[in-house]
Amino acid sequence: MKINAIKNELDLILNSIQSNDFVANDPISIPKRFSKLQDIEISAFFASILAWGQRKTIINNTNKLMHWMGEEPYRFVMEHSEKDLKVFESFVHRTFNSTDCLYFIEVLKQFYLKEDSLEIYFEGDTVKNRLIHFHHQFFDFDFAPQRTKKHIANPSKNSSAKRLNMFLRWMVRKDHIDFGIWSSIKPADLRCPLDVHVQRAAFHFGLLTRKQQDWKAVDELSDSLLNLDETDPIKYDLALFKWSESKS
Repeated sequence: MKINAIKNELDLILNSIQSNDFVANDPISIPKRFSKLQDIEISAFFASILAWGQRKTIINNTNKLMHWMGEEPYRFVMEHSEKDLKVFESFVHRTFNSTDCLYFIEVLKQFYLKEDSLEIYFEGDTVKNRLIHFHHQFFDFDFAPQRTKKHIANPSKNSSAKRLNMFLRWMVRKDHIDFGIWSSIKPADLRCPLDVHVQRAAFHFGLLTRKQQDWKAVDELSDSLLNLDETDPIKYDLALFKWSESKS
């Protein structure tokens, strides 16, 4: 299939996506409830990190966390007491448990004590290096549990880092769905969140040949998408996902 034909088909899918309908059934619906920068970042971070499994379960469990935080995640992170944390001891989402959740809350507090935004912790000359740097920053504490490290992907180990790439998409791109509240990363430099749905569509359109879901595949797909739009290639993440979903 020629590039123009691929672009035209994916553009048609993108144009058919109604933001309200899509957002309501997607984890991005959680941060969409907030207007304060830090509330958006924290809720989006949890929603993206928990984004594996059924979307309904992802949304329900992230909503549970926001409820326990009094619907003010930033205020909770910065002002909670030990007693306030007790309820989190029952939290489980697949392999993400209370130990992981409590560590995340403490690290976010430490981050915000130093900076007003999480953006500064994603430093680097490429997205890959930004994610590697973030992983190092996130676990640069003596109290970091070994088990929790699996929940923050590290591309240096060739992980596809699907959930963190999705988080960056939400923060960097700006349209009727994504927030676009970070400016240090250009949309053109983003890498495509790669899961089984996006992979299936990418194979169909000839945008991906590598069968493993790893960082090499992420680079291959993202570079292919640059041929469709050199300034905003990752907008096609949604189109690929919707195409695959329609074939299920």
